[in-house]
Order: sequence, then structure tokens, then C-alpha cells
Amino acid sequence: MIELNNISYHYPSHSALVLSNLSLKLEDGRIYGLLGENGVGKTTLLGLMCGLLRPSVGSATIDGTPAIKRDPDVLANLFYVPDEFSFPHVSLKTFVKINAPFYPAFDTEILHNCLAEFSMPQSLNRLDQLSLGQRKKVMLSFAIASGAKTILMDEPSNGLDIPSKAQFRKVMASAMTEDRLIIISTHQVHDVENLLDNIVMIDNDHLLLNKSIGEISEDYAFLTVTPGQIVPDVIYSEPSIGGINVICKKLPDQEETQVNLEMLFNAVTKGLIKQ
Repeated sequence: MIELNNISYHYPSHSALVLSNLSLKLEDGRIYGLLGENGVGKTTLLGLMCGLLRPSVGSATIDGTPAIKRDPDVLANLFYVPDEFSFPHVSLKTFVKINAPFYPAFDTEILHNCLAEFSMPQSLNRLDQLSLGQRKKVMLSFAIASGAKTILMDEPSNGLDIPSKAQFRKVMASAMTEDRLIIISTHQVHDVENLLDNIVMIDNDHLLLNKSIGEISEDYAFLTVTPGQIVPDVIYSEPSIGGINVICKKLPDQEETQVNLEMLFNAVTKGLIKQ
């Protein structure tokens, strides 16, 4: 579990706060989608969660241990996949030999299975020569194979082509266990919307939304209607090729609909749906 208590943060070179007085509890056994507009502090928040950044005010803990301590036992169960990274001039075999010992639960078979799902070869001689999409596939595969209980991902589907994004969803779904906590920060909501258990949306100075997909489905219906069709309790609407997409209050006898994350994001950021 990751717990944030009244977190505020500003970078030393800037006086303005990136995050202000943010409190949040993220529980094991769930995949969280971390959403927000550009510049609101999603990457900063991930850095605070894993102890790479020290909060200006407040605290961040991982299973009760302060993240900033970078405790070896905690780090052995924590893996962070950043948006941008590079590999050294080594083979995959050497990279695994150097880094796998930091993760006691590392499983080589899982690594090979994940690489196979991504249609990547098992032997790679020069990791530094891989494309962005290939680097992402290798790092995501290593993260899952690490056996880490907590995995943080910043824009993991960036650089992946359309078939690879489908493979990504399959790999992530198979990697989930009851004691694992996965947090995915992304702008590519369509890449992950069928994966997520909970949605967390942030603004600089407050939490906009923290609800499970189940709670959202119980409260709201996401429909496509024809122009002129009367729909009660419409909260948000936008035109689409097939008609008009709407979010409305779900009626007691109405069937649950699939959550449209893009529409939900737009409605929340406009203040039409609140925490």
C-alpha cells in the first residue's frame, strides 16, 4: 500500500508548488490509472511515491515505511518504469545478470514469456540500439519479471505501435495478483481503460477524483444517442461520428455501461463530476 499524507512539493529552482496538500491511499490488488492535464505533477507524484523526490511538506510511505528512506527491503519490492530512459551498451543477458539480483523474486521464465508476448527475441546483443518501442517492451517485461509487489509506470504505452498496445494490455492483465499494486500514469487513456480498477485524477492543488471503475459505473451511464433524443440528467455531452456521446446519472434499473475514460476526464476537469 502507498499512502500520501498532505504532500506538497516544489522543485528547488521554482518557488511555485507543483503539488499542494495532497492526500491519497492506494491499496494492493488494484491497477490505478493516474490521470491529469500536462504539468499538474503526475511524474512528480510518482517520484515522491518511490522516494526519488523528497516532499517539501508531508510524507509518502510504502507499506508503512517512508519512501524517502529508500529502504533496501522496500526497493526489492518496488519497480519504477519512467517515461524516458536509455539502456547501457550491454546485452539483455548482461543487463539481467547485473540487475536481477536486486529483486529476490525475479523470475527468468516470466521475463522470457513477456518478451515472447511482445514478439521480442530472447537474446538481444545491444540494448542501447533498440528503438523506443523496443526499449519499452524490454523494460516492461523486466518490471513484471522482477516480482516487485509495487510497480509504477509513467506513460508505458508511449512508443508502442497498435499491435504492441494490445500485447501490453494482455501482459499487464496477466501480471496482476492480489498482493500487487500497479500505478499507470498516462495520457493514452484508450490504451488502458479496460485494465484499470481505480481512477485517480489530480490537479496541482487537489485531488479531483479517486473512485473505482465499479463506483463510477454504478453512478453514471455512458451512452451514444441520436440528436434530439431526450436523455434525463445529462451531465456532459460531446459530438461523435455515431451521434452524441453523453454522461448521465444512471437510473436504478439501468444496465451498467462501459466507462469512457476520455469523456470522464473531460467532465471531471470541467468540474461537472466531482470527488
